[in-house]
Amino acid sequence: MLFIGYTVVRFNGMGKQPHPLADDLDHVLEHTRTLWDELRGQKIFMTGGTGFFGCWLLESFARANEQLNLGASALVLTRDPVAFQKKAPHLAANSAIRFHPGDVRSFDFPAGHFSHVIHAATEASAKLNAENPELMFDTILAGTRHALEFSRACGAQKFLLTSSGAVYGPQPPDLAHVGEDYAEKLDLAVLTSAYGRGKFAAEKLCADFGRQHGLEIKIARGFAFVGPHLPVDTHFAIGNFINDAVHGRTIHINGDGTPYRSYLYASDLAIWLWTILFRGPSLRAYNVGSARAVTIAELAAAVESALGTKVGVKILQTPKPGQPPARYVPSVRRAEAELGLRERVDLAAAIKKTADWLRRS
Repeated sequence: MLFIGYTVVRFNGMGKQPHPLADDLDHVLEHTRTLWDELRGQKIFMTGGTGFFGCWLLESFARANEQLNLGASALVLTRDPVAFQKKAPHLAANSAIRFHPGDVRSFDFPAGHFSHVIHAATEASAKLNAENPELMFDTILAGTRHALEFSRACGAQKFLLTSSGAVYGPQPPDLAHVGEDYAEKLDLAVLTSAYGRGKFAAEKLCADFGRQHGLEIKIARGFAFVGPHLPVDTHFAIGNFINDAVHGRTIHINGDGTPYRSYLYASDLAIWLWTILFRGPSLRAYNVGSARAVTIAELAAAVESALGTKVGVKILQTPKPGQPPARYVPSVRRAEAELGLRERVDLAAAIKKTADWLRRS
């Protein structure tokens, strides 16, 4: 049954079932166990809790809360609580997780104190970025401003912004891995993506707000990821490839297969995000991703190999002579050196885990 009271929604009634991500969540807890004590008895507020980042943050929060007896709770902003209940019923049934219906740009502030605010809401749609870039930019900025104002109103101490590697603009072909300091000397004219401009502006807004109001601002610049909860029918190449292979279809590459990407598995992503929130210095940005670059063509072959399929790979375009391949690969040295973070799940294992999830869903 669905109960709605002062805009909080809770779902109940599920029987006890084995968690489909138990091994991954134990992996997260193993590498974050010493960090959670500051959440004991506290409440967190999260935007974007129903997206890929948000689902993994909620999954790992619920596991830590139960295993460590934290007595913590999470209130999650969502535009459609009922849709989320269908997507992740085990999370919707968790008594420590409640839902607050609303739009990130205008939601009513819930009453009470929240110690941590995680702003993971974003519109990463390639279609919206192309068709209505002004709306994308405005949504990112207005949503961030509203989440910051709520942080001040609820007395939060820490605020995590999930930003993006898109803030760097097109990566120079001679730069194998882009580091955080690259953004400090960036010519904003190269930011042709409304999504990248919006995230860059959101970072600056957070920094100014944090300095003015004494709020600890944590910034995580995400790159590319793979794992359960990742959409497999949108613009994420690895999700499309895994979906094709699982269903016995030829893997199609719409481009020429030469761009370089890298993929961090979802459980590692959760470890990195919680570590940045709890331990990262205020106003210091960290890249979040894998430094192990693969071309899109190599990625397709890796999917086919990891899953033991013979579906084949079809590349629809040919490389242009003399044109260097595009790159979107982070340097993660700062996170490794300062926070002790590293990639623990390799690409082949990540592909297999994601495929297993897809087959069960």
